[in-house]
Amino acid sequence: MSSRAFRDIDDVPLNFNHLKVWFTSGMGFFTDAYDLFIIGIVLIILEGSYSTSFHVTGGNALVGAGLLGSSAIIAAIFGQLIWGTIADKFGRKKIYGLEAGLLAAGAILSAFAWNYWSLFIFRFILGFGIGGDYPVSATIMSEYSNTKDRGKLIALVFANQGIGSVAAVAVGLGAVAVLPAEIAWRFMLAFGAIPALAVIYMRRKLPETPRYAAIVKKDSQGAMKAAGFIKSNAKIDTGVNTNVSSVFTFFKNYWKTLIVTAGSWFLLDIAFYGTGIFSGPITGSIIPATDLSSKIVLAGIPFMVGFFGYFSAVALMDKAGRRTLQVIGFAAMGILYFLVSSFIIAKGTKITGFVLPVVVMFALYSLTFFFIDMGPNTTTFVVPAEVYPVKFRTTGHGISAAAGKTGAAITTFFFVYLLASIGLKEVLMMLAIVSFVGAVISIFLKETKNVPLEEAAGENISVEKTDNVLA
Repeated sequence: MSSRAFRDIDDVPLNFNHLKVWFTSGMGFFTDAYDLFIIGIVLIILEGSYSTSFHVTGGNALVGAGLLGSSAIIAAIFGQLIWGTIADKFGRKKIYGLEAGLLAAGAILSAFAWNYWSLFIFRFILGFGIGGDYPVSATIMSEYSNTKDRGKLIALVFANQGIGSVAAVAVGLGAVAVLPAEIAWRFMLAFGAIPALAVIYMRRKLPETPRYAAIVKKDSQGAMKAAGFIKSNAKIDTGVNTNVSSVFTFFKNYWKTLIVTAGSWFLLDIAFYGTGIFSGPITGSIIPATDLSSKIVLAGIPFMVGFFGYFSAVALMDKAGRRTLQVIGFAAMGILYFLVSSFIIAKGTKITGFVLPVVVMFALYSLTFFFIDMGPNTTTFVVPAEVYPVKFRTTGHGISAAAGKTGAAITTFFFVYLLASIGLKEVLMMLAIVSFVGAVISIFLKETKNVPLEEAAGENISVEKTDNVLA
């Protein structure tokens, strides 16, 4: 049982400073989604004859697209594991803002790449920063949130992905409309640095979270400062201890939880990143487009449909619950992938027609993005920020996120091969199976809505001196 040592900040109504933490935390996810969509457009441009220096050695376009598309994702895996461990060891405050600086640097350097491998390396730097943003930002938001609104606040951090997706469509269209191709793609990549640069100062000034300061650092003054940031007269018990203080205890008590959070995230990102980065080739297979602007619009429509999914998740997170949304989202993805695949008429890898009108086929495919974002794409981010103890919260989230990005790296690298070797019809059927498996795994997810963070994490918090409080 939790002592409710943090009752004052658990029960405080939603206020402006909650939203300030949300904005400070969310800008990295704007860039994550922006980069996910924009690299697809960049890959289309770099296929042009002017950009031969950006073709992979040996001229294998499939290898080149797969490596370049997955470079940032591979780096994010390392970033999530390393930054997650560091943030638990030295504190969220110690490193917050540094990962955003790397993210911004990678985006700017990518715009000045001079050949294929320089672009690969700079995007690797970008991905390492993005990787750090996942566990640290999610945990900071969860540890500052009140109980009633915790789900929607963490989901709002992640919903910046929806805004980033729409921004990517707008920036991509604008760049190709007014700039020559060799400049347009550089501008697109550099633009991703702006949101990260905008919040570095705010991240460096944000106090250490009250839970980490009180439980891990044993810093009474730091805990008081952090609690006061959310509620001016907040009181926190001193001498707060946790029953999960060693790595051995953490893995012994939470290995089953890790399997569920990491496994469901792994399966989700197989679908999300495969269809996301290669949205252009998929939508082009349904509705062919000849000019670049039309290709961008068609590739962007599913992302814009997904935009409404993010904010539906925000609205439903603390009402329907995390597990319900994740199961429904995965199941709906599976059904839609199955239907679209079944309605494709193909001869080998070549699509020869559709059972339904192309507009209906396109709408069904685009709807998968809504359920992805309303369900597992958001919930897989929210839940790991709640179900792990404070001393290992960013570690648990980082492991889960790294599992997701592993799925993303696999699908990004192999997706283009699968499209070329077995065709869209079979690829979508594979994604249907993956989604149904995700729905089954998600049944075992722990429901965390409307319970204090320590209770959600199964963490026993004891207080040595219950009459001694910080005010």
